[in-house]
Amino acid sequence: MTLQVPAIDIAPFLSGDADGKRQTVEAVRAACRDIGFLVIAGHGLPAEDLKRTFDLTRDFFDLPQAAKDRWHPTGPSKQRGYHAFESRGLANTLDAKVPRDLRETVFLGPVDDFRPDYTDLPEAELSYWPNTIPTEPAGVDDAVIRLYRGFERLSADLLRIFALALAMPEDHFADKIDRHFSILSCHHYPALTEPPLPNQLRTGAHTDFGAMTILAMTQAKGGLEVHMPDGSWAGVMAAPDELVVNLGDMMARWTNDRWVSTLHRVVNPPDLADAMSRRQSIGYFMHPNYDAKIECFPTCLGAGEAPLYPTITAGEHIAMKIEKSHNA
Repeated sequence: MTLQVPAIDIAPFLSGDADGKRQTVEAVRAACRDIGFLVIAGHGLPAEDLKRTFDLTRDFFDLPQAAKDRWHPTGPSKQRGYHAFESRGLANTLDAKVPRDLRETVFLGPVDDFRPDYTDLPEAELSYWPNTIPTEPAGVDDAVIRLYRGFERLSADLLRIFALALAMPEDHFADKIDRHFSILSCHHYPALTEPPLPNQLRTGAHTDFGAMTILAMTQAKGGLEVHMPDGSWAGVMAAPDELVVNLGDMMARWTNDRWVSTLHRVVNPPDLADAMSRRQSIGYFMHPNYDAKIECFPTCLGAGEAPLYPTITAGEHIAMKIEKSHNA
């Protein structure tokens, strides 16, 4: 059987129409079960918010290196502020020893300060560490915060769909994400001035860490590829009004691998130095509350079946993955 990444309009679900909700849930369930990736339309995220963030972060990445480095975080949290080209290697989260990724990134963590909720859990502090947000060019800080809020709302809507697709109440995830520590990542993949090292990619093959990822991307050569069930790699491209959604490792653990966290990568363009190969993407990585338990949902456990994974908290899981990505 040949599978493709499906495109699903979620507007009928968001409108509240009963038939539309049912059809959307069925389509999403099939995509999550079969491939773990989907392309969504009708999501309600304003196009102007995405364009403004792409434009302003591109201007930031065009600044001199010394100016960008001013926004590298000085605190212990590793997913805040600016991280330079070749500073991280995501393939290493799966213990693949390959060179670091050909990209630079601005990270934004939770906008709300949930640290007072975790005073009895000091290890959670890093997950809710204050942001280091660039303020040049003017307006970039407001743009990334506004977009974070938009993805925050959309992720909650998608989790309502997921809950119904897993035969659970629609609000099942509500009390698991009300103190989330999700990450917004603004990635820049520049045209290259020298050849990459052997096996070095724009982003090495990896699975995502959290519950799910929502991704916007510019149209450029050298892009996202998904490892298909038949072992091949297939390119994924979204139209300007569409977003890519994929499941992360937490969702696979929650569902006892009934839903899949799929291997993916960002490949190098055919002509590495071609100015048209310059690429940007903005991803929202949905991480639930730090102390949310990642354990098999009862609806995903058959009679006599045992969970495939031990129970772990969301915070413990993410900390382990981030540490590996920096130890390339």
